[in-house]
Amino acid sequence: MILVISYPGEEHTDDVVARLERRGLDVLRIDLADFPGRTGLSCTWNSSEGTQVKISTPDGTFDLQDVRAAWWRRVRHPTVDPAITDPNAAAFVLSETNEAVDGMLDSLDCPWMNPRAADNAAHHKPLQWTVARQVGLAVPDTLVTTDPDHARRFIQRSSGCQTVFKAFIAIADAWRETRLVEASDLDHLESVRLAPVIFQDYVPGVDLRIIHVGEKFYTAELDARSTSYPVDMRMVIGEANVRSVTLPESVEERLLALQKRLGLVYGAIDMRRTETGEYVFLEVNPAGQWLFVESLTGLPISQAVADQLESMANGMNCSPYSKVTASAIGGSH
Repeated sequence: MILVISYPGEEHTDDVVARLERRGLDVLRIDLADFPGRTGLSCTWNSSEGTQVKISTPDGTFDLQDVRAAWWRRVRHPTVDPAITDPNAAAFVLSETNEAVDGMLDSLDCPWMNPRAADNAAHHKPLQWTVARQVGLAVPDTLVTTDPDHARRFIQRSSGCQTVFKAFIAIADAWRETRLVEASDLDHLESVRLAPVIFQDYVPGVDLRIIHVGEKFYTAELDARSTSYPVDMRMVIGEANVRSVTLPESVEERLLALQKRLGLVYGAIDMRRTETGEYVFLEVNPAGQWLFVESLTGLPISQAVADQLESMANGMNCSPYSKVTASAIGGSH
């Protein structure tokens, strides 16, 4: 059985699950928001029955000991019963549910795409940039700060270099595009005291969205240089010229080293290729989107994700780091 953890309507998950089911594979999909009300759990450790890890859903009861591979996609948090109105009681229920569900999932002896602890750690951009530099990838000069004076010095250190500021993570309810720092923004630098801000050298060039699956890379070039907003290609995908390209072998080797160090089996990597041909690493999203790349280029990414999960479930073609946890990220390389 292949365990898929994602919420209903997540279109990337829908596509891959449909492919797996058409192959006749047994797929169990759960939404963590269904715990503990719609989906219950019973885990036992005793001398007569051994270890049992069972969950009950509206579709039946399933033994997670049968899971041979798991996919940690985009997830939601458990839901507290609205009848619990006391905030302290609600916090206790949520804490207890998280402890039980997380422990249950971490107890499964199967390969993950991506391992949960590694996936969580790899979302942190400061870790990404540190590891990227360690494996030989070019990273733009970057500052993360709550110090207005440091921010001002970074922005003004070179008159010939533009600076962008960006969010750490895209939140649906507070989405922010990457923006160039304008002269008017300098009057508001005191606000960085309220929350850390990423400032980074702006790298002109062609965007690359690179989908990494297992040992393979699927790369799309998105040339947004002549669009209405070349600073952030996410804003102008419909205007950009898009085509599939092949990365230099040396860049793929460094990216694979990055992914292995981070413990990721899957990742959506963003880079820029400059006018001089330099490849500059911007970030990796462990749960990034790929369907827009697939639709614009025809690259068989959904098939590759399904193939990877099937191979992992069959014990074949598994990445040697499929069970890497966050504690191993800082190890030697």
